[in-house]
Amino acid sequence: MSSSPISRRVFLKASGGVLAGTLAFASGPIALLAPTRSWAMPLDNLSSRQGEVLLAVTRQIFPHPDLEDAVYAMVVKSLDRQAESADFYQVLHEGIVELDEAAGGDWLALDDTAQLEILAPMNGKPFFATVRGDAVVSLYDNSLAFAHFGYEGEEGDGGYLTKGFNDLTWLPDPPQPEGGYLPFEEPTA
Repeated sequence: MSSSPISRRVFLKASGGVLAGTLAFASGPIALLAPTRSWAMPLDNLSSRQGEVLLAVTRQIFPHPDLEDAVYAMVVKSLDRQAESADFYQVLHEGIVELDEAAGGDWLALDDTAQLEILAPMNGKPFFATVRGDAVVSLYDNSLAFAHFGYEGEEGDGGYLTKGFNDLTWLPDPPQPEGGYLPFEEPTA
């Protein structure tokens, strides 16, 4: 019987993980879009634990206390797809190992403050830049994030001008828009 070496890709495909959770805010806008409160996201190239660490790292870099983990999981899925590349996978793997070593074993076991104290000095390193660079797009450019933040449409959407892109109601006395008022707007006296 001959034993042939297993390629990293074949091994990872066989040992991919799953990232799973439950919606915490049962009455929020995301819950209205979800068919159930539980969710699961299969990972092809990362282990379940690696996915959990990357989700927690993303939450630390872009903290939104009431944003569901299901939205942060979109970042993990994007990173998982890119981790098909051995070099990309290595950056993620080494960053997670560095976090665990700095934590004395398990970075995920630390409270949020301690996690941030270990993660913050990694700013500028390839791991941090990779996660942040992907997250700034994949976290905010999906329908779940749109629902959470109340974003109602894209620039090409016919209702764009009337969906709050120029809404300055949070200011006590908003100035006239630089380009003037829209045809349907009335200047305030």
